[in-house]
Amino acid sequence: MTLFATGNPFISAYVESDWFGKGIFWGLFALSAVSWTLVIHKGWIFYQARKLSNEFITLFSEKEPLKLQFTRLKGRFLEVPHPYFEIYKAVKQKTLQIFNRNHFFLPDAETILSDADLGLIESQVYTALASQHKLLEKNLFVLSTIAALGPFLGLLGTVWGILLTFSELQSKGMSSSNTAMLAGLSMALATTVIGLVVAIPALIGYNYLKNASREYRRDMEDFSQLLLASLELQYRKPDHAQKISTPT
Repeated sequence: MTLFATGNPFISAYVESDWFGKGIFWGLFALSAVSWTLVIHKGWIFYQARKLSNEFITLFSEKEPLKLQFTRLKGRFLEVPHPYFEIYKAVKQKTLQIFNRNHFFLPDAETILSDADLGLIESQVYTALASQHKLLEKNLFVLSTIAALGPFLGLLGTVWGILLTFSELQSKGMSSSNTAMLAGLSMALATTVIGLVVAIPALIGYNYLKNASREYRRDMEDFSQLLLASLELQYRKPDHAQKISTPT
């Protein structure tokens, strides 16, 4: 409980600072709260995404790629992310749409896909993948901004505290030099320390989440390739032109 003790240097620096100094302290506190909230929230998102993706891939069958029935769950307070499901849903909807179109023009046609159809489905896959990756990285820029802004805000408090110190010395003379120097320097050093304490976790969290996002994107690309390969294997239109003709 030394942080809240009466003789704590940070509390003393805050109490003895002026209104502008107190604003700097509160700005640093706000940045710290936003940083930790975002790190915890994004960490939860990546944990849930990986957990649900592993469960989804065990249910997926390469022999029946369009037969999977899956319902996306939603949390009580936060929406549970499921990128694999969103990619699969987009591919399934596009594939069934192509099947319906082909059946409309050729009622006797089987559920087969031409190269052009597979190209459309592949475009849909990567559109859904990019959308999910963008959703996972949403608001990550806030962490990088806090990591850069924290030390600058602390530096602002440092400069302001030193400026107050010299201002007090100039106006009141040497009689109050000890009090003026201690108050101003205390604020200067306290804001510097707090600025670094705010920036370091934000920088670590940003780099960790950015790396997790890159790794998960590779996993989504692998799943997309598996899905496209399964569709091509099961529904691709056979190329009759490559059949070997028998000699007469």
